Amino acid sequence: MTQIRSTTDAPTTIDADALVVPLFSDRRLEGAVQTLDTQLGGGFTTVFADDEITGKKGESVLLRSTTLPTKRVLGLGLGAREDLCASALARWAGTAVRQLGKRGCTRFAFVVPTECNDPEAAAAAIVEGALTAPIETTIYRTEIERAIDLREILLIGADHTRLERGAERGRIVGEAINFARHLAQTPANDMTPTILAERAQQLARDAAQKGAPLSIDVLDEARMRELGMGALLGVSQGSDQPATLTVLTYLGDPSSTERIALVGKAITFDSGGISIKPSEKMHEMKYDMSGGAAVIATMGALAQLRPKINVIGVVPASENLLGPSATKPGDVHRAMSGKTIEIINTDAEGRLILADALAYARHLGATRLIDCATLTGACVIALGHAASAVVSNDDAFVADFLAAAGKTTERYWRMPLYDDFKEEVKSDIADLRNATGRAAGTLTAAAFLAAFAEKTPWIHLDIAGTAYTDDNGPGMAKGPTGTPVRALLSYLCPPHCGECS
Repeated sequence: MTQIRSTTDAPTTIDADALVVPLFSDRRLEGAVQTLDTQLGGGFTTVFADDEITGKKGESVLLRSTTLPTKRVLGLGLGAREDLCASALARWAGTAVRQLGKRGCTRFAFVVPTECNDPEAAAAAIVEGALTAPIETTIYRTEIERAIDLREILLIGADHTRLERGAERGRIVGEAINFARHLAQTPANDMTPTILAERAQQLARDAAQKGAPLSIDVLDEARMRELGMGALLGVSQGSDQPATLTVLTYLGDPSSTERIALVGKAITFDSGGISIKPSEKMHEMKYDMSGGAAVIATMGALAQLRPKINVIGVVPASENLLGPSATKPGDVHRAMSGKTIEIINTDAEGRLILADALAYARHLGATRLIDCATLTGACVIALGHAASAVVSNDDAFVADFLAAAGKTTERYWRMPLYDDFKEEVKSDIADLRNATGRAAGTLTAAAFLAAFAEKTPWIHLDIAGTAYTDDNGPGMAKGPTGTPVRALLSYLCPPHCGECS
């Protein structure tokens, strides 16, 4: 367990394994940083003068001290002062932990930049970034390299109360991101639909013990069959592992009839079914449940933040495998809504389980819908790994979401929902077809889902390119990223909303 605290003490008096100091591209040293520079014999002044660093984002210099309680002082670039934001601080903190955590540092002290107009937001970002830095993908190795052991995060600034409040939010968000990442990186043999539901049940039990208004219901295949969820059940036909539909309900405002539903795709392994995927990188398809993992993690965080809203988390989970009973191209399934779906490609399965989950969320009284899914390779072609695609049927709703998401480290780009795409997903033999070909694949998939959102305000997040990464970043290891936990929490319970505990 990482201890997190704040102090108003001078950085020169702090005892830690590493003291992390903000540097900027204008090369000015002010306040506590200037005092530290003097104590360090003008070390920062010298490296700036010699052009060893320029202060741009990510640049670093490690200075050693024989006079300060902290022996290592890491100067880490933040770029231009006027561009300083919470997302930059999260990356800054994560970079520091990854750089020095590998060298045995366990106790980190961060000098919060005085340029931050909002110390609370700054503290939240720094703690979030630091907490998400240590996780690696080496969880199954019997012999591993030196792991990062983050034992303490200390924030140094003038406003103790606001730093403490922000640090607590950062802890909740950071731990939620890590929870989602742990779920996503677990191999499919240890993360079946049943196990995923059990993890959600444990999360709900833990929250209930702390008095949080969070409840859970897990639907088995028999109950899904009674409800007519032929689309979801059709995907699970090829697997011996039964599908589950997990529903987490957070009632922060029982007097309100408003219900926001988060719907997360959880294909715990995707072989493509009869329309089998290429073998290269198929092992990464354990990540195809990242949307569901994010929804479960977000619901757990809401139980701690306690906003005065009502949220339903709906997670349809299934394996998509080949087997004697597997769905075949050309089959037709009837969804819960009554719409019939022609299966053109069994590898377009995510939209099928989301179809029934969206319908069920509406059945439960959802007044707004947000679904998140590693849905289409076409999204990666369009946006690479830089941003998630956003499609919506409601301009005001999506504008509010994008404004909230813009305050996080996650990126989103809105794409259109033209009537052309809705025409494309119509079938000759059934109401809809689940695949239309290569052109506009992300948007025809969204148009398919729109048919199940119907007139309910709805946002679709395609996180295929952002849910995981093949490369180590400066502040986070390769593997699952926890997207879109940050954006969902920023929208549902924004900092300073006055409704979060």
